[in-house]
Order: sequence, then C-alpha cells, then structure tokens
Amino acid sequence: MERPITTLFMLMSVDGKISTGASDNLDVDKDFPEIKGVKEGLHQYYEIEQTTDLWSLNSGRVQAKLGVNVKKMPDKTPVSFVIIDNNHLNEHGIRYFCALSREFVLITSNADHPAFQVDKDNLHIIYQSELSLTDALVKIKKEYGCERITVQTGGTLNGLFLREKLLDYIDVVVAPVLIGGKDTSTLIDGKSLLSDKELSKLGVLKLQECEVLEDSYLRLRYAIID
Repeated sequence: MERPITTLFMLMSVDGKISTGASDNLDVDKDFPEIKGVKEGLHQYYEIEQTTDLWSLNSGRVQAKLGVNVKKMPDKTPVSFVIIDNNHLNEHGIRYFCALSREFVLITSNADHPAFQVDKDNLHIIYQSELSLTDALVKIKKEYGCERITVQTGGTLNGLFLREKLLDYIDVVVAPVLIGGKDTSTLIDGKSLLSDKELSKLGVLKLQECEVLEDSYLRLRYAIID
C-alpha cells in the first residue's frame, strides 16, 4: 500500500454527534467533563487515545477550538502530528505543534500561512493548490516513514477520507448521551453516501470488537469493507 493504514478514532454520542452543538464554542472535549453521567467515564476515551498510532492527523479548525493558538508551550511527545489547515492556526499554534511533535507536517493550500514564517527542524509543509488527501498521505509515508496514522478530524474531513477510500478502520468510543440538532457535526458529514450508486458500499463495516466499558460507555471497532 502506497499510503499509511488509517484509523478514524473518535468520541461520539449515542446519536453519532462529535460536537455538543453547531458552534465552535461548543466541543465535546470542553463540555463532556461538565456533564453528570458522562464525565465519570470520560477518562476511558483519553486512556484509549494514548494507545493509538504514533502518527495523528487533525484539522486546524478542531485544534483552534481546543485553544492551541493561546496555550502555553507543551512538553515534547513521541507522537508525530499532521494538521490540515488553511486559516485557523496562527504562528503560536504552529510553534505549539513543533514543540509537541516528534515530526510536524502541515498540509495547506494557503501560500501565506503563518507556518511559512516558522523555522523549525521538525516542521514540514506540504503545500497543495487544491487539497489532495491521497497525495498527502502517500507523501507522508514515502518521505517521513509513516506506516499507520490515526485520523481525528471534523465530520466534513472525515467524510472526505471515507469518500476517497482512505479509511481502513473505524474505532469509536460511544458516550452515554444524546445531543441532537440537525446542524451538529456527526462522525461523517456531507452528502449521503447512499445517494450515489457508485458510493453505496463505502459505508459498509465489519465489526471486529465490541467492548463494554465502565459508566455505560462502549468501544466499537470496525473494518471498512472495500
């Protein structure tokens, strides 16, 4: 395989929501710790997250929501991060990931991105005039040795990965809560996969593991059937 093996790893509600509302001010990482009946078992998600791949792919929008543009500089970790971003990360956010990451790869279509002003040995920029997830993943494997990567982005990017057949596994932790809201982001957003006959099989999964966790949480791991 020319690209890394990819796993979509997410925390979601029982109704498939990956945010607590249709606003950048609302986020499961910020809000779930405040909800009685949800916060008690939340630690299990973060503990599982620590066992995922040593390459992690995120979006700049999600990371900006989590405050990396203003957070104090972190300690170095063994994890390498790939961030897809055009205009959500500022220079501080870029330096944050340089400090955090073993290798930090930024994928952008913005020729004026603040990352171009940062000179760090572990910062690598993949500039694309138009986003090509396939080309980016192939380059990450070929040039930086990434064999496996965990994807943790928003519903729109998750949908692009799925539609382009770039996901191999789905690994979700289900929190015991219902959120609702037709505009609240779900695990896979965008056009329905079943609205086009050519795409009708992209959403078919084979259950590999179902683990009942504490405090009414579940972990579900699927392989995507090609």
